[in-house]
Parts: sequence; structure tokens; C-alpha cells
Amino acid sequence: MSESLDDRRTVKVSKYLSKHLRHQPERIGLTLDEGGWVEIDALLAAASAHGFRVTREELDHVVAHNDKRRFAIDGTRIRASQGHSIEVDLGLPAVTPPPYLYHGTVARHLDAIRAEGLRPMNRHDVHLSADRETATRVGARRGRPVVLSVDAAAMHRDGYEFRVSANGVWLTQAVPARYLRFPEAH
Repeated sequence: MSESLDDRRTVKVSKYLSKHLRHQPERIGLTLDEGGWVEIDALLAAASAHGFRVTREELDHVVAHNDKRRFAIDGTRIRASQGHSIEVDLGLPAVTPPPYLYHGTVARHLDAIRAEGLRPMNRHDVHLSADRETATRVGARRGRPVVLSVDAAAMHRDGYEFRVSANGVWLTQAVPARYLRFPEAH
């Protein structure tokens, strides 16, 4: 079944996992540890008890084939790689970022971003991409994408901390507007 798992089912399972591993584990009676991990058996049992049956095969397929590698498995445990709105410590060390990182958004957010910079909103960190292509895909989820360049080297020199998640998403607490480069208006 691993290669033939229906795409709609894969998306449905992925969204269910995101909701309960990143935002609302308590809705199905889960308690994540401080690092965001939960036992896979506990997750599967809780999902089933709340009317969403997921097999271990489906779970493994979603983890292995998710294009954004949103989830990580460590032995008998699973967690979301980043994007939590609940308090977790992913244990990611501070690292030196590349000179530039990128953020995908849409035009309707540009005025607020110019005024306030990039803020984590309902997440713990601002999510940045290492390349323009990924940032373009991220922005395209909400409409016609606009890609902002982040002067990560200058931020790092000025004392801002960066971490990188297991799936390659760069994380920082905020990006003040002075470190952003906006595309020229056409």
C-alpha cells in the first residue's frame, strides 16, 4: 500500500498529524513531552479513539513521503519538525545562517511587514527558506507569491539567533524590517 496510498488520504493524514502534533494535542488526549515527542502507539490509539483511524503503514508513508518533511520519527516516537503554536523545545542548536535567507508571502501582507518586520504570529518562530524556489512555493499557498530577501548575515552579526529544523526550515524569533529586501514594484 505504501506506493499506492491515495493522495487525498495522504493529505488528510498529514493535516490531522499537523493539527495534533503542532497545535492541539489535547483535543485527542495527547500530551507531548518537552521536545514535542509522543509515542507513536499513543498517537494511533488517540486518533482511533477520536474517530480518525490511521494505520502504522499510513503514518510511515506520510512521514516518508511528505514533500516538506513535516514530521520526524525517532524509534517509537514521532513529532512535528517545526511550526508549533504550543510550547515545545525542539532542542535545535544555534547555527550560523547563510548570507541570505528568503520568506514567501503575498502582496496584501507587505504594508504590515514593512512596518513591523516578520513576526512569528501564532508560531514560536519566523520560518525562512534557504532558497527562493522554496520561498516562492510557501508564498503561493496564499495567492500570488512575493519573495522577500533576509540579510541573515547582518542579523547574525547583530546578535540574532538562527536554528535550522530537521527538514531544512530556518527559524528565528523575528526579522526586523531593516533586514528585509523587498522586490521592486512593477
